[in-house]
Amino acid sequence: MCKGFAALPATCLKSAKDIKHKIGFLLQKPEIQQHQSVVSNEEEKVTPVKRTDPVEVKKWAESLDNLVNHEVGLSTFKTFLKMEFSQENIEFWMACEEYKRTTSKEQLTAKAKEIYNTYVDVDSPKEVNLDAVTREETKRSLKDIGPSSFNEAQKKIFLLMEKDSYRRFLKSKMFLDLLQPSEKRKPCDAMRRGRKTFTNCIFMPQLV
Repeated sequence: MCKGFAALPATCLKSAKDIKHKIGFLLQKPEIQQHQSVVSNEEEKVTPVKRTDPVEVKKWAESLDNLVNHEVGLSTFKTFLKMEFSQENIEFWMACEEYKRTTSKEQLTAKAKEIYNTYVDVDSPKEVNLDAVTREETKRSLKDIGPSSFNEAQKKIFLLMEKDSYRRFLKSKMFLDLLQPSEKRKPCDAMRRGRKTFTNCIFMPQLV
């Protein structure tokens, strides 16, 4: 047995130091605190939703094209995708839009490389969900870089958002609150009561 600190064998001292180090580490960086820190950082990155005219918001429900081509609509949709941890899709679409507006051949080449390495290449930092054929076609198109190099990949990601996240966005509280900020869907209570007129109701498009 180890009797007294001064008389401790080297093995006992080493064990005591190891235990002290482990306890100190756990006290300073508990798993719960780390998790809360990550969540807090993610929340800070989410851009606040801007209020806009409900008439304009209603147009967002007509098509994804209307949504992403409206400044506030695009920002709102990006915020929604951040909350779903799938913002890489809209970021890729936006990068492609900027890429197509580039006129300088030198800048076009630099941006093409950046977009491919960030979003398209396998295991890239923000890899988007492309099928193998489209990914390979995009890679080949970069051998002769032009404004349309990412057209097919951009189209695939747009269709993916249209069939998936866009539909969830239209049903989200974020969108519905912007659509009817004051009434918050209350006027449609008349429908549930069996009335024949629904003057103030705003009907959502049927999603197939």
